[in-house]
Amino acid sequence: MSRSVVATAYGGPEVLSIVSTDPGEPGEGEVLLKVEAAGVNPIDWKSYTGTYGTDPSKLPIRLGQEAAGTVLRVGPGVEGIVPGDDVIAYRAPGAYSEQLVVRATATVHKPALLTWEKAGGLLLAGVTAMHTVVATRIGPGDTVLVHGAAGGVGSMVVQIARARGARVVGTASLVNHEYLMDIGAIPVVYGPGLAARVREHARSGVTAAIDTVGTAEALDTSVALVPDRQRIATIANFAHGAVLRVLLLGSGPGADPGTEIRAKARQQLVDLVVAGRLDVRLAGTYHFADAAKAHRAGIAGHARGKMILRP
Repeated sequence: MSRSVVATAYGGPEVLSIVSTDPGEPGEGEVLLKVEAAGVNPIDWKSYTGTYGTDPSKLPIRLGQEAAGTVLRVGPGVEGIVPGDDVIAYRAPGAYSEQLVVRATATVHKPALLTWEKAGGLLLAGVTAMHTVVATRIGPGDTVLVHGAAGGVGSMVVQIARARGARVVGTASLVNHEYLMDIGAIPVVYGPGLAARVREHARSGVTAAIDTVGTAEALDTSVALVPDRQRIATIANFAHGAVLRVLLLGSGPGADPGTEIRAKARQQLVDLVVAGRLDVRLAGTYHFADAAKAHRAGIAGHARGKMILRP
């Protein structure tokens, strides 16, 4: 048996509990992991706070989408992975568990230099960030505006764009400006007058923009600054983005899921980590028993970097 964090009802983080679950045996193309770390992401609390509905038949809801751990057993048809391998997995539904069965194709080998905590927080934000960078064709010579640059996805976008040779201007509150400079972005404060402040740092113009926050200001500013709307992407405001005819990326209505890009991104992200071009900044590590505390911090929006849970 395995211990797992689940939501037993709909509401706030107080509905989270630890229960015993049976991870089952790995089937065709699957592996069983001993989970060492699991990333905390907004989708986790949105699943039980009502964002996606309150269907009682879906309770209890197992939480978590990304994990890092050691392979315990492999199912039939699995190649290139053996028991004892350390891997990183996404997508890994139910990742807040001591043991978890995942698809072998959802895993990549964990490099030894990457800690369990950083490995557990690499892929969900990382593949989303890679999708935005690839879809907007960011490369050498570009000046990119990243909205919400200090967040989990935003900080990954900054680093990946920089690794591709782009210059990055990122929006954030003043308290996060030093952090943005540390990861290679030019920080600007969001709010009235944003476009003018960005122009001060982008005299030759802005060639691409990525919205990770979902405000109307982010998209309206992007459209005002970037000539080509097919080089503007949002992962957070599909309604307004559709009106403005910019790229909608992710799992929302009318969005491009970027399946192939995201599949390739797993190994690309690991390669960037090994090359020293990408780092997972950690906001805090919590025990499974403190999952509610981690979620409260995430909901409050004060976390800088990734929060991680460990069994």
